[in-house]
Amino acid sequence: METLRVSGNSRPNSVAGAIAALLRTEGEVEVQAIGPHAINQAVKAIAIARSYIEADSIDLTTQPSFVKLELHDEERTAVRFTVKAIK
Repeated sequence: METLRVSGNSRPNSVAGAIAALLRTEGEVEVQAIGPHAINQAVKAIAIARSYIEADSIDLTTQPSFVKLELHDEERTAVRFTVKAIK
């Protein structure tokens, strides 16, 4: 499964396009974000992606969870959104 990492500076429309493309081709994608601004951008991107795939008669479901990541020799907790396409 492809993993997209979202930052607080990520553009939601661009991330949404990547999510939509992966849902069309792979059927699922993982979106990871650390911090409140990044999580906000990720949630907006998932909502926008839903409108992008609507024309293809595809909907999505998402399951949020936490994941521990090793970044710059320190452990960080990220929010992981597992996004799956529903035909």
